Amino acid sequence: MAYGYWESGKESDEAAFHLLFRENPFDGGFAIAAGLQSVIEYLDALRFTEDDLRFLSGLFPSPFIEHLRDFRFTCDVDAVPEGTVVFPHEPLVRVTGPITQAQIVESALLNAINFQTLIATKASRVVLAAKGEPVIDFGLRRAQGVDGALSAARAAYIGGVTSTSNVLAGARFGIPLKGTHAHSWVMSFPSELEAFDAYAQAMPDNALLLVDTYNTLDGVRNAIEIGRRLRAKGHDLLGIRLDSGDLAYLSIEARKLLDAAGFHKTVIAASNELDEYLITSLKDQGAMINVWGVGTRLITAFDQPALGGVYKLSAIRKPGGAWEHKVKLSEQSIKISNPGILNVRRFEENGRVLGDMIWDESGAPPTNVIVDPFDLTRRKSFAENATATDLLVPVYRRGVRVYESPSLPAIAARVTDQLKKFHSGLKRFMNPHRFPVGLEQQLFDLKTRLLLEARGHKA
Repeated sequence: MAYGYWESGKESDEAAFHLLFRENPFDGGFAIAAGLQSVIEYLDALRFTEDDLRFLSGLFPSPFIEHLRDFRFTCDVDAVPEGTVVFPHEPLVRVTGPITQAQIVESALLNAINFQTLIATKASRVVLAAKGEPVIDFGLRRAQGVDGALSAARAAYIGGVTSTSNVLAGARFGIPLKGTHAHSWVMSFPSELEAFDAYAQAMPDNALLLVDTYNTLDGVRNAIEIGRRLRAKGHDLLGIRLDSGDLAYLSIEARKLLDAAGFHKTVIAASNELDEYLITSLKDQGAMINVWGVGTRLITAFDQPALGGVYKLSAIRKPGGAWEHKVKLSEQSIKISNPGILNVRRFEENGRVLGDMIWDESGAPPTNVIVDPFDLTRRKSFAENATATDLLVPVYRRGVRVYESPSLPAIAARVTDQLKKFHSGLKRFMNPHRFPVGLEQQLFDLKTRLLLEARGHKA
């Protein structure tokens, strides 16, 4: 496409593209924006190297290859900050500038935003199910490759996971590290008690023992014996981990044994194919689990492998000219795009979020009325004194970065703060509340006119 634009003389045309998703993941009520930092790192380094040009020279003529040699990214980029609660059809990233540049970055931006937004959302759901108890990312071994493991660990931390067993992710992103030994540690010793003792001697202040290698409750009794030895030396038994069997029953029985022996502060951690639904069920059953090690179903977004984000052209203009709005038609109404230079305005009152407006920055000042894009009879008005904040913020101006990325803990804190502002029904896992998101009334009218004209009807 880049070569086609260049060959047809359209390369200097300016375009506006928006990255968005069409449906909430996991049949949920919201998503958590993530991946912007990966986008920034990509755009900061965007060049065609000599190796790149050598490879491409077999596909395109020499004049175009020489043109790419001088390629520099000069677009404007606006984006929703990571950790923001977002909804379908809202632009997460907006790219405006020379059409070739804006088109070239499409796949990379989608790759970064789609995956990390999906994982951050899944993590936030798991954390909501844990109800304040710590969740550890145990997913490295089941992740989709090394890069998938790293970016997913980062996104999971944004979503609220407190730590990771992925040491490289800890080193790269500063995520706190937590972990335990495996069954192989226990099996490598003549007995379980000897294995626990050796582990406690090696790490007396981090003795969290996996107790289900042979018989779980006997394992708990062996852990208690090691706990007594630790206390005799001025340390304590940090915890035990359950990784199989009836986690509700075993945790209740383990708690009884630990409390009877005086180990009231010793935590019970659990793993074994956990997700938000199983954690909720275990809590309903009275499970005495304090720490949740969540692996496969978190790191792979097990029940939905892709977010389905898209990157759509919404306006185009000649250099110095006026924007010409563009709309994509479809037989499926959910796939019809929105025209304009779009932003999202969030309305709040008394610390509660009321609704979101998608509006066109290139048009007249927005009203305070939104229209459901799929039902013109569904409308909502916001009070004039409601607090209104635009979610997209400048990240690049003419290719120069103007955005300072917040720390990872600050991004994670943003998720927690934001979710508090939304109705609890939005956070239900089954049949969640539908949050009001609509097109600003003038944008809705513009879109309707463009669709009628495109289909050969009089507006």
